[in-house]
Amino acid sequence: MTVHFTVDVEPDCPPYLNTWRGIEEGMPRLLALLAEEAVPATFFVTGQVAERFPDVVRAIVNGGHELACHGHAHRSFARMSVAEARRDIEDASRALRRFGPVVSFRAPYLQFPRALLPLLAEASYRLDSSEGRHKRLGVDVHSTSGVLRVPASVTSSTLRWPSRFRNALLSRLDDPVVLFVHPWEYVDLRRERLRLDCRFRTGDAALACTRSTLRLFRQRGDRFGLLRDRVAV
Repeated sequence: MTVHFTVDVEPDCPPYLNTWRGIEEGMPRLLALLAEEAVPATFFVTGQVAERFPDVVRAIVNGGHELACHGHAHRSFARMSVAEARRDIEDASRALRRFGPVVSFRAPYLQFPRALLPLLAEASYRLDSSEGRHKRLGVDVHSTSGVLRVPASVTSSTLRWPSRFRNALLSRLDDPVVLFVHPWEYVDLRRERLRLDCRFRTGDAALACTRSTLRLFRQRGDRFGLLRDRVAV
């Protein structure tokens, strides 16, 4: 099977925190892990992160990873008008494409109304990963409004489950497997006032779980690829 390891690069656990420890502390740890395991990843970066932390974006690109779009200000597109959504996508695209081509998109919170899909094609996006198989049964890879939609397979906290339960679920996933995490998960947030799924086993435990997950798929003979590999670029 093909496994796509993806990262949503955003402020710390929005909307609960207003900090950037994931970018400053978690991202170097994650990039080092991916380099050690020789795994290419697709990084969905917000426009604001690109503006605030340009060196982080350069590290992503220089590491051979895919730079992709996660909107501009990490707002829910489900609450935007068409005009607001277009402006958000344009702002994010402008900030990100200073660093290279960007053809893949994922909306914050995996919330992107079908009616807004033409905006992605209008902005030259070829692939969208704003759906989740864990959120809606029966969703699969398909094309809509000229955009290839490749859903996430599981929610991010799944990768932090104890290995017995995590591996049992991961072994049942259909091709293609699309995993996603956030840089803030690699910072110890266990004492923060957050929902349990946002804080449990964060920090060192999350890093170890990610390494174990990547090795699980590699030992099975699966291949890792970038999402942009699924469309002709």
